[in-house]
Amino acid sequence: MAKIVCLKEKGNRERRCGLLPVNVKSYILLGADVIVESGLGESIFITDEEYTNAGATVLSNRAEILAQADVILSVDKLPVEDVAHAKGKTVISFLDPFNSHDYVDLLCQHQVTSLSVEMIPRSTRCQKMDALSSQASLAGYVMVTKAIAELSSILPMMMTAAGTIKPAKVFIIGAGVAGLQAIATAKRLGAAVTAFDTRSVVAEQVRSLGAKFLDIDLGETGQTAQGYAQALNESQIAKQQAAQAQCIAQSDIVITTAQLFGRKPPVLINHDTIKLMKAGSVIVDMAAESGGNVAGSVSGETTIIEGVKVIGTGNWPSEVALNASQMYANNLLNLVSEFWGKDTKCFSIDLDDDIQKSAVITHQGNITNKTISDLRTQAMEQAS
Repeated sequence: MAKIVCLKEKGNRERRCGLLPVNVKSYILLGADVIVESGLGESIFITDEEYTNAGATVLSNRAEILAQADVILSVDKLPVEDVAHAKGKTVISFLDPFNSHDYVDLLCQHQVTSLSVEMIPRSTRCQKMDALSSQASLAGYVMVTKAIAELSSILPMMMTAAGTIKPAKVFIIGAGVAGLQAIATAKRLGAAVTAFDTRSVVAEQVRSLGAKFLDIDLGETGQTAQGYAQALNESQIAKQQAAQAQCIAQSDIVITTAQLFGRKPPVLINHDTIKLMKAGSVIVDMAAESGGNVAGSVSGETTIIEGVKVIGTGNWPSEVALNASQMYANNLLNLVSEFWGKDTKCFSIDLDDDIQKSAVITHQGNITNKTISDLRTQAMEQAS
């Protein structure tokens, strides 16, 4: 029987895990043996006993677990020190292949087959395994709650005997999965919400959630085949910054969600615009960990700029780790099930399949994803 294993995350800020007891039962029904590292679910209050009762084997030695593995599941990519123990195995995780060239080379060196869940295509067939979208939805919710925790006022309008409190104004830049969830959350809590996205096609989605859509004529923008926003040129970015400055200045909370897949995010809020905001206002920069949408935001920290709190703590889904783990573990189960051989009882690699053609990054010592391979070649040429 093929063995599916799940390791405890080593990052101090990562509370999610890639396997819950209910998923163990599903993998066993596929015909797999399941091994988990002791303490896998402790950050979300799931005990080793619960995994054992579900049918998993619980072990403490990571090297021993990896030695037995056929498929390795995790949230973050396997730590460098574990890669050598994964030789010839298949690993599935968030991989960040656009920014991890040396790590991808290491996977090739050790003949590791790797699937990057960020690279799963956005299509009807892939919805149930789209971890990027499931986690982004939770991130949108968390960013609103983080902003509320730092704001010294409430979101909804209140009419009291002591006077009327006006609703807080929230401005959300980017109406992708995270942005739409942030809009919905802020509206449910009673805020007056305005949103902007370079893709005018999402304006109706914004309005359907009860928010206003800020119209800015940027000329031709559009979106990619996968539904991501196209990168703007410098002139368009400058025009967007100027047009949204007044809305930002009037807002109590601003949330930026402009992340360009595989590229550095654009700076949408400069220092001059921050100066226009009221002291005590809050900005949440979703892209802080990959470069930032806000001038001066710091990855992993909350800073104060001109009296405005700028939150760049990142790893938002980990703040709601139980639900995030439930969704992510189900995404992985659906992905594994899609390519699980009923007769062979193992996970099969098929690089002619549309999903694997995109999601498989390394296989048999080679970079198989063309986009990542081309980027790696360019990086090597520039370094030489």
